[in-house]
Amino acid sequence: MSAAIRQEPAVDGWFATDDSGAPHLIGAKCPQCGTYVFPPRANNCPNPACDGDQLEQVPLSRRGTVWSYTENRYAPPPPYPSPDPFEPFAVAAVQLADEGLIVLGKVVDGTLAADLEVGMEMELTTMPLFTDDDGVERITYGWRRA
Repeated sequence: MSAAIRQEPAVDGWFATDDSGAPHLIGAKCPQCGTYVFPPRANNCPNPACDGDQLEQVPLSRRGTVWSYTENRYAPPPPYPSPDPFEPFAVAAVQLADEGLIVLGKVVDGTLAADLEVGMEMELTTMPLFTDDDGVERITYGWRRA
């Protein structure tokens, strides 16, 4: 396999980087009730007590704490990309520090469930997910221990 020609997000609009290269998630916030949502969307406040129908895009916290976690021990079936050979990896549900929103994401390679505990501080990072047929390395957001 040839080297990647460039990096691009696996899913557009879910995360961005600032001028220093530090990543942040892109969420949405209801201006009417203050409820946050991820992934971002333009309308339909998720708060059942709110009738707001317009959400504003906002950067979300880069840090949070482990709310729950598990370990993926099986390669995903096609058509989902999977490294060969497949290596188990941890998945963490992280409660964002400022918003209280819980965001699920892969934990960096080399971290397994045995390395995590509820309440552990985590920070956002990015990591390669796969290289597509055009040679573009697709990256995604993820979590690492802070």
